[in-house]
Amino acid sequence: MHLSPIEIKVNIEDDVAAALQVLGASSGAMTTRRIWFAENQEGVAQGHVPLLDAGVIVRFRIGDGADDLTVKLRPCVREQLVGRFSAPFDAEPFTYKIEEDWSGKNRVLSASLVHDHPALSGVAEPGADPATMIHAVQDQFLHACVPAVRLGRLIALGPIHSTKFDDVQLDGLDVDLEAWSVAGLDFLEGSIRVKPKDEDDLEKLTARAEHRQRKLEDAMRDRGVTLSEHPESKTRRVLTTLAGAGQS
Repeated sequence: MHLSPIEIKVNIEDDVAAALQVLGASSGAMTTRRIWFAENQEGVAQGHVPLLDAGVIVRFRIGDGADDLTVKLRPCVREQLVGRFSAPFDAEPFTYKIEEDWSGKNRVLSASLVHDHPALSGVAEPGADPATMIHAVQDQFLHACVPAVRLGRLIALGPIHSTKFDDVQLDGLDVDLEAWSVAGLDFLEGSIRVKPKDEDDLEKLTARAEHRQRKLEDAMRDRGVTLSEHPESKTRRVLTTLAGAGQS
């Protein structure tokens, strides 16, 4: 059985600045970026997010380090990941990952194809269509794995201002902390990754990930940080807010 890495996330909404301080974010390597998501233009005009509703996320990141354009399926199932997209690969400038995404009790599979170093500076220019920046390999990914989805004309939603601190030490865990700010919304996400070991089967990997999840949540709460219990992901909350505001 193929075992995928597990990304475990916790979300914080109350006083993000204070949470960053008590979690010791300054000890991590900091990067700042601007993030846009692309959505169907006609859908956004009506306050909807049809790509997200279909499980398709198109994300652009510009700033420190390499710019990247990511096309992600979340949630997805293994049966729809076909052909070359049935297994992870790394072929510069593309990285293709399949991993589980855990947040609280929610557990879904995701598959993402990242294109590093694309020319993204014009993504939010008036009249720009982000669909033209999607690489042919990413188009192939969508056509193979979600053939019912057609990108059509897109519009960029954002920018979201992101500040990330990598490898912050919390009770023996290497935690990445990423703060998002946009349209009056402020979020902080803490995340860790659990990778399969050679001796793992599904039961062993799941048990180890559940232990790490409890440890991460306890580390946050022990420092007085309140974890969000909102059922929707920060991506959905941000995109529905921006679409409702008609921002581009």
